[in-house]
Amino acid sequence: MATVLLVDDDVELVSMLREYLEQEGFDVATAHDGEAGVHAALDGEQDIVVLDVMMPRLNGIEALRRIRAQSRVPVLMLTAKGDDVDRVVGLELGADDYVPKPCTPRELVARLRAILRRTRSADSAEAASGPVLAGPLSMWPERRSAEWAGMPLDLTSTEFNLLEVLARNAGRVVSKSALSESGLGRPLARFDRSIDVHVSSIRQKLPAREDGQSWIRTVRGVGYQLVRE
Repeated sequence: MATVLLVDDDVELVSMLREYLEQEGFDVATAHDGEAGVHAALDGEQDIVVLDVMMPRLNGIEALRRIRAQSRVPVLMLTAKGDDVDRVVGLELGADDYVPKPCTPRELVARLRAILRRTRSADSAEAASGPVLAGPLSMWPERRSAEWAGMPLDLTSTEFNLLEVLARNAGRVVSKSALSESGLGRPLARFDRSIDVHVSSIRQKLPAREDGQSWIRTVRGVGYQLVRE
């Protein structure tokens, strides 16, 4: 049973979502402001956090910033419909995905399960297959760790998922739709910039190549490619 932390100042909404999530087999904790949400998110008891952007005392963006300073617990942001700025900022700060409000409980559960599937340890068969290697990059999916030339990479769960897909296809172009399906666990929506923001963040965490270019190449109108050498 996965534990979900709901952080939203809308008490009625939280109560409704809690009831639905519990019926779907989740264990649910709640907080109604950003400060309480940060404290609960960092207690080590949560498998995933659902964080509303618009809250009193401490908004969701600042709460996410504080969480990411100390933890890589998966975070799903609830954003106002059509508010691209909050979505992009949240993704840049390390949110794993977002759901625009108002959302249906069914959609929220689908997103939560997609993220959790990709953040939990692989089964024993996958673990026995060894690391994923691509040039200076080594990734161990079973323990969710990655190194670049022997130095650890500090990746969020979604960044790890996307980089793993690129690493397994090193030298080949991977479409944005394939990255969304494999890395985010959902189809790529029209005008969705999530993949671009996550890839940009990964690029910043990788050293530049000798020619000064990025190890992740953009193929305009198609997708991205992890360069082998």
